[in-house]
Amino acid sequence: MSTNPRDRGAAAVEFALVLPILLLLTFGIISFGYAFHVQTLLDNAARDAVRVYVLSDGTPTQAMTAARDRAAASVAGTAAQGAVLQPIAACSAGGNVRAVVTRTNVPLFGGVFGTSLTLEGSGTMRCNG
Repeated sequence: MSTNPRDRGAAAVEFALVLPILLLLTFGIISFGYAFHVQTLLDNAARDAVRVYVLSDGTPTQAMTAARDRAAASVAGTAAQGAVLQPIAACSAGGNVRAVVTRTNVPLFGGVFGTSLTLEGSGTMRCNG
């Protein structure tokens, strides 16, 4: 099979045109997967905080410690870096209590383009009377 001399290098040119799109797609999937991972960790930390808060008769210090410990137990403490537990409202009998854990500056695309997200995890639990 003989090749036409005019077709030499066509595959290299096509690869050079498609490679940036493939790399952007690959790193986008990785970045959003990381953001989803951090979101799940924040939800779990808030859920633990509200659970400890309700079961410890409304002690905010124990709830904050539980949220911090849960976030720090994540892979390399990814959720703990900059995570903030917002103040928890008082627990009234029969009512609900809600904990919110926020983390700012979650980088997208490794921070190459300077884009970042603010993620918020929340947990709600019914107060015991």
